[in-house]
Amino acid sequence: MRYTTTPRFDRAFKKFSPDVRKAFRKQAAFLLRDIRHPSLRAKKYDESQGVWQARVTDNIRCYFAIRMDCYVFLDIEKHRD
Repeated sequence: MRYTTTPRFDRAFKKFSPDVRKAFRKQAAFLLRDIRHPSLRAKKYDESQGVWQARVTDNIRCYFAIRMDCYVFLDIEKHRD
């Protein structure tokens, strides 16, 4: 598997601190190896649109879709309780 990002994701990603960006890269590597990795807590977020959610940090989530052999990162944002 591989991944790509959308312009929306890129704009949001730039606003986060270097620590969050580093955490995202680590979590993305886990995702590429195994979507069931425990630290990701990946789950379907919007089944009708095929959007998934995964944990980056305790309060940051990323949203992605699976297209063929590619994860498409759609957005990254602070988690709402």
